Amino acid sequence: MTDAPREGDRPEDGPVIRDKRRIDPATGEVRPEAAAAASGSTGADPDTSLEDELAQVVSDDLQRLLDERTGDLQRVQAEFTNYRRRVERDRQAVAEQALASVLIGLLPVLDDIDRARSHGEVDGGFKLVADGLETTLSKLGLQRFGDTGEPFDPTIHEALTHALSSDVSEPTCAEVYQPGYRVGDRILRPARVAVQEPADSAPDDEGGAES
Repeated sequence: MTDAPREGDRPEDGPVIRDKRRIDPATGEVRPEAAAAASGSTGADPDTSLEDELAQVVSDDLQRLLDERTGDLQRVQAEFTNYRRRVERDRQAVAEQALASVLIGLLPVLDDIDRARSHGEVDGGFKLVADGLETTLSKLGLQRFGDTGEPFDPTIHEALTHALSSDVSEPTCAEVYQPGYRVGDRILRPARVAVQEPADSAPDDEGGAES
């Protein structure tokens, strides 16, 4: 097999063929002139430059994927946190509603105990039962409110009677007919009271005429 003619050979007949392959087919190595030309044109090893470019592309792709997966994970975590809060809030609401229903059913029993106590009929074994029931309900969060002399609040008091009095400077609960009860912020029953308001001082005739 005849080698291809190299540059500088001057055959008398036939075309001139120049082998510009970068790898020498005989030795499998980079030809010196090809390496020199590559170094002179780029100023760096082309293999190293290509590896750096590939590494940068791979790094950018991995960072993009990492950012996307991190964003997905954060969204899922936020949705789960909101779901858990909703479930906890609903669970508490159901528990409070069930407790309120039970306590409302026991309010007539507490009213009977109050009436018996006001007549001096709470003693002996019945007193122990009554005190134990009230203590247990207090531990469950039941609170009693409504006292004589406290300011009238329409959000927690129900006025059954109304009167004017010069002894008060603001609407006041003059008498409590039935105490109110609540659990936390939930009003189970308003206190039923008699309300007194300040009496307006009527101007005399002379003052009214001058006015």
